[in-house]
Formats: sequence, structure tokens, C-alpha cells
Amino acid sequence: MIFPTKMSQKTNKFSYYYYNVFMVCLLIFILFIVSIAAYHIFKFRSNQKHSVHNAIVHNDLNSLHIQMLNADSLMGDTTNFSCTYFGCFNVYRCGSQGNKLLVYVYPPKIYVDASERPITNQMTKEFYQILSTIISSKFYTPNPYEACIFIPSIDTLNQNRLKLYEVSQALKALPFWNSGENHLIFNMVPGSVPDYNTIIDIPVGKAMIAGAGMSSLTYRPGFDISLPVYSPIINNLKSMVNNTRPWLVISSQININSAFQQDLVEVKSMAPKEILILGPCLHHNSMNATIRCAGEYVYKYPNVLQTATFCLVIRGARLGQNSLLECMAAGSIPVVIADSLIMPFYDVIDWTRATIFVREVDILSIIPVLKKVSRQRIGELQEQGMWLYEKYFKSIEKITETTLEILADRGTKSPLFLPITAPKTRGFTAVILTYDRLELLFLLINKLVKVPSLSKVLVIWNNQHKDPPHSSKWPKLSKPIKVIQTKENKLSNRFYPYNEIETEAVLSIDDDIIMLTADEVEFAYEVWREFPDRIVGFPSRIHMWDNGTNCWKYESEWTNSISMVLTGAAFHHKYWNYMYTTAMPGDIKEWVDEHMNCEDIAMNFLIANITGKAPIKVTPKKKFRCPECTNTEMLSADLTHMVERTQCINRFSSIYGSMPLQSAEFRADPVLFKDVFPEKLKRFNDIGSL
Repeated sequence: MIFPTKMSQKTNKFSYYYYNVFMVCLLIFILFIVSIAAYHIFKFRSNQKHSVHNAIVHNDLNSLHIQMLNADSLMGDTTNFSCTYFGCFNVYRCGSQGNKLLVYVYPPKIYVDASERPITNQMTKEFYQILSTIISSKFYTPNPYEACIFIPSIDTLNQNRLKLYEVSQALKALPFWNSGENHLIFNMVPGSVPDYNTIIDIPVGKAMIAGAGMSSLTYRPGFDISLPVYSPIINNLKSMVNNTRPWLVISSQININSAFQQDLVEVKSMAPKEILILGPCLHHNSMNATIRCAGEYVYKYPNVLQTATFCLVIRGARLGQNSLLECMAAGSIPVVIADSLIMPFYDVIDWTRATIFVREVDILSIIPVLKKVSRQRIGELQEQGMWLYEKYFKSIEKITETTLEILADRGTKSPLFLPITAPKTRGFTAVILTYDRLELLFLLINKLVKVPSLSKVLVIWNNQHKDPPHSSKWPKLSKPIKVIQTKENKLSNRFYPYNEIETEAVLSIDDDIIMLTADEVEFAYEVWREFPDRIVGFPSRIHMWDNGTNCWKYESEWTNSISMVLTGAAFHHKYWNYMYTTAMPGDIKEWVDEHMNCEDIAMNFLIANITGKAPIKVTPKKKFRCPECTNTEMLSADLTHMVERTQCINRFSSIYGSMPLQSAEFRADPVLFKDVFPEKLKRFNDIGSL
């Protein structure tokens, strides 16, 4: 071992001294750098907070946060252009408060990239008004877990202001995004040079788009919502009804395609006293939106529109034009020359009552076309146009409120009139669920074939331990019959969307329901044809609230009201088979199959939740065998069966987040079934009675 000498010990102490001085200096330097960095970050965040609208005063819009986006995160979900309301929209998120639409607005955040730069500019006044209107509306909820629609607080109104990649990242970072499902994106200025797409270029997955200037090539009917391009200058225009308008038509747009501009010059040359063509005031401030010029003449805008009966709305670089609302505000009738434009709120407004449409190739003939419009027709168009403007378009608030009302109305719209299935044959398919009760099954089949509208009998053989009889053993019928042996004994097999079901109407019937007559079944089918989105059938039940247990109760006693029709003998659209099999919420379907009970209640819940309508009971046949009570051969003989059905009601309502079943005091009977008339005067003679 080597020991240090006295000289080396002195040198070592000297080194320790300078080492400590160095470490202190280094620490001071690090603290100085951290202080500077903290100051700049605080200044940045402070500036960002002040850059947000000073007008934001609502508590839900007042709390701002900064969120850093991961530069390595993936691009957002590709926009699904094939989405429909019943394909990309999760209806089971809705209905937690009955049929009321609930909308959640994400708290505003400032999204920044890795270099602390914001990805969007400050919130525009128009977008702030949209969010404020939603939050102040009857549809708003601060609880995202009960919301049906989600609104991102990222201002996407004007695509020119956005960094598309970063905005896509921000959308994907939203906690409830889920590929955009049930989200609504607002946009009024889509596309950018040179393509000017008619839909916002941000990948939004399954999100709906409330956008302006949408094209018939990209618009998704019943899913997207077409908005107008809002024009702030209409706020300064006072309503004026002027029947002595000197000009027949005015063109006031300043961004018209050069080809259309040449066409208008030609129209002007043929009818100089009928059309006034306005453009930007180049010898004044060409960016001033409140004036227009025709040569040296300066006109106050949009007031000048009140001097014309008609005004042109022509396709520009973008399909949507703010001149539409400017025309309507001035009481001038819009003449739309944009072939593929989807008009604002297209799904709910009949624009032919307020607007003249002219094909782009016919622009040279606009003067003769407009001159043929009668004075009476002009008055009707003006009156309807002013009413539409005041009702739906006068302000951003009105536009937003209308958007919410359209979304709310969609919840009760029937999906059955969409081209989901094309029926190959007329009539109905009888789907019989059976196990091995051949005598009853054959008796039922022989009764059903007497029903005139029966198209086919489909027997679902639910016994895996015993094969169905050989074809030679089955009754000889005049109608087709098909037997399908299932792989598992499940009640849900009765609702599978089998390819063999070629009709829209399905009669779901148990193998022991042999008391129905051919007239009763035929009459029920005729009733279903008038109400194809509902369950129409025979045995009915009701749900009631039990104050003693503070729960719902399943009740089989006869009352004036019904809220369920049991599918042991009922008609429904085959679309509901698809929905039951593929879109049943929660674990309802699995629970039904496990407990061998309540598949009929589950189907009633499903249809009522989507349509918001009650089922329909037909005929008063009281001798109908009770599916829950007396027959000891039946599944329902178990004394716990009725208790379990009450449990089903409460379990299902908990999964749905509400009670979707609707009660009705209604029963459909043939008009003359009680009256003493000769049989030849009645269509349905063999109808049961009380």
C-alpha cells in the first residue's frame, strides 16, 4: 500500500477546494438556464391564454389547458366516406335521458407541438359562438359519459388556418375519440389551393361533418349536415320589403370563375337593363367587403341586393358561397348556379320553395328564365326565403340550434326505408323456433300455409342431439319450407339474419302457437305493412314502476296499456334480426342465451330504443296461451321465470342507461269484426273475440 506524502496531501486539499468552487458555479449556471427557460414557457403560455377570445366567460369554456402532442404519434383515422347514420353512429351511446339528445363539448385546450408552437390560431368569434350556443342549449351535458354527441373545441371552421397533420393528431388525442364515432366536426371553409376539396381535408374517421359547400359527390346523406357559409356583414342589413326593385337580377360575387365571368358579360350585353354585375372596388380598398363597384359606381353592400328581385349564387373556387345568405337577408331570391352543391340543411328544407335553380350550362339563358317567373310565384319565393332566413340562418346561433335539432330528430327516424335489403318476393317468411315437438310443429305448419301472404316457412331446429325428420316425413305443402339445424341451442337463433329470409316481413312464431287462425295472421301482416318499423303481434305485456322495490316490474296482467309484444307470435322487419345479432348493446345477447329467457324482451328494447315507438297489438284473442304460465311442457313453467323476466327489465334498462320501452293504449282490429254482417262483406271473418 502506498501512503501519500505530506506534499501530496497539500496538493489534494487544493484540488478539493477548486472542485467545490467549480460545482457551485455549475449549479448557479444551471439554475440560471432553468430560470430563463421557465420565464419563456410562462410567457408563452400566458400569451396563449390571452390570445383566446376575451369574450369567453362561460365556466365550461373558461378553463384552458395546454396539451403537448407527441410528434411520433400516428396520423388520425382516415375519413370513412361510406358512413351512414346506422353504420358509423353508435346509437347506444344515446338515450341516457330518455330520447333526449345530449351533447358534450370538450374543454378548450391549446395544443402545441414538440417545439411549444401552437397548432392552430386563436379561436374565431364564429366558432366561439357555436360552442357557446351548444353549451347554453337544452342539449348540453357536462358529463361525457352520458353524452350522445361529442364536439371538439378545436376551431376547424376555416381549413386555411389549420395545420392539418397536427390537428389530426389533436383529434386522435381526445379521450373519447374512438375513431371519431359520435363526434361532430364543424367546417365552413373546406379545402385549399389548388384542389379546393368540398370536404375538410382532415382525416376524421367516423365523425360526422357539419360543413358548408358540400358536393353531392362527397356528402353522406343522413349522416353529414350541410351548413351555409356564414356572412358577418348581414348583421348590419335591415329587413326591407321592396316590391319595386329596379333590377331583375344582381351578380355580386367577387370570386367568380373567369369562364362564368365571361358568360355574365355576354348576358349583360344582351340585357343591359335587367342585370347589374358588381365586382371589387379596385380604385378603392379592394378588400373592403361592405362595398361593390360597377365601373366607377360604388354601391353599399349588401344593401344593394335589396334593389334586385333575384341575385346569383354561382360556383366559385369553392362550392359554398356567402352570397346565399346575403341574398336571403336582403329579401332577394337566390338563383343557384352550382350543379353539385348540397344546399344548407338539405335533408329538412325544400329549397325549391325559396330558390331558383339553373344548370351551369344554361347560365346564358338566365334572363329569359327569370322573366317567366310570375309575380305570384315571386311573392311566394320571397316570403318563403325570408321565413327560412329568420328561422334558420339569421345568426350563427340559429345555424347551430338548427344543427342540434336535426341531430335530435335523427334519433326517432326509422332506418327501415333505407335500401338495406331488396325483397325478392312479396309476403312474409314464417320463422319457427323448435326443439323436437313434431306433432305441434306439423299442426302449426299446416295452419300457416293457409295464410295467403305466406311466402316461405323457415324451421329453426334447435336440437343438436337429434336430427330433424327426413324430408319425406314433413307435411306436403304448397309453400316452400326450409329446415336449418343450429350448432348450439340458443334462443337468439330465432333472430339470426338467415340468408333464406328473402322477404322484408318476418313472422316469428313458437312451435306451439296453434290457436291462431289464418285470418288473424293475415290481418296482423296487413297491419305490419302500415307500421313496418314496429313489432306487430298478438300476446302483449307491460312494464310498470314498482314504488315498493324502486324498480321496474314485468307485468303479464291485461291492462289498457302495452309496451311489449312477445315475439312468440309477432311480425317484425328482418332488419331487426341483423341489429339483434350484430348491434345488441352490452352483454344482453349473451345473457339471454345463457339464461334461456327474455329474448323477446331484448328485441322489444332494441326496436323501441332506435325508433322511440311502442309496439302494436292486434286482435283481442284472450284465449291465447300464456307463454309464461300454465303449460308444463314449456320453458316458462319454472316458477322463477316471471321473477327472472322482471330482472331482465331492470338489467336491460341499466345497460341502455334509460327505459326505452314506450307504452301505448292501442289495439288494431278489423273494422267489421264485431259487427253482424254477411261473411261475403267481411275480409277477415275468423277473428277471435272476447
